[in-house]
Amino acid sequence: MSMQQADPKHVEQTYRHIALKVPEVMRTCPGFEIAGHHIRSLVFSTDVAVICHCDADAVLAVYPFPSHPIVNNALIMASERPVFVGVGGGVTTGERSVDLASHAEMQGVSAVVLNVTASAETVRAVAAHVDVPVVTTVCRFDEVTRAIIETSASIVNVAAGRDTARVVAAVRAAYPDMPIMASSGPTEQTAAATVDAGADALTWTPPSIQDLEHELMSRTREKARA
Repeated sequence: MSMQQADPKHVEQTYRHIALKVPEVMRTCPGFEIAGHHIRSLVFSTDVAVICHCDADAVLAVYPFPSHPIVNNALIMASERPVFVGVGGGVTTGERSVDLASHAEMQGVSAVVLNVTASAETVRAVAAHVDVPVVTTVCRFDEVTRAIIETSASIVNVAAGRDTARVVAAVRAAYPDMPIMASSGPTEQTAAATVDAGADALTWTPPSIQDLEHELMSRTREKARA
């Protein structure tokens, strides 16, 4: 009797369907597990409509404003999958980041994320107060980032623009067993290069809701004129 795994059967839904699919290359990532969830892809968004209609394994909710529990709550309710939320590291540091991380954990997030300007002291303080994984973001690999990673990071998030694959390779060489997530970049080729460099999971920036609405309205107007 063959034990070969078959592709899962798909059940269609009329109104609720996946309109936004992550790039296919993300399915080749090794992934990492958090609380029973196997994560290969993360959608980088705080738009609940986009999140609800995307097939990413998890949500990366990092935004350019001070983190707020109300935003966390909305994302957790809407996502139906693990949510990683930012808790600062730049303007928000020290006790404030610790408080935000602790509150986020109690709300039910799956991981907390510190940005590239977070100090080793902030990473250490957050990790000492929460049980969820602490994700530290890096844009380079040197002795400073090495010290931050070795402080208490559970996962490394590489966001180094065009140098992402190179930085991923350096982190992977230094820490063979460290879970690494990284930006996928603008093309399938950049995403594939980052996976080959050693990334376990990739983050994907979806089209904006405004671009999607514009595309839909263009099709609707064409249909109306037909």
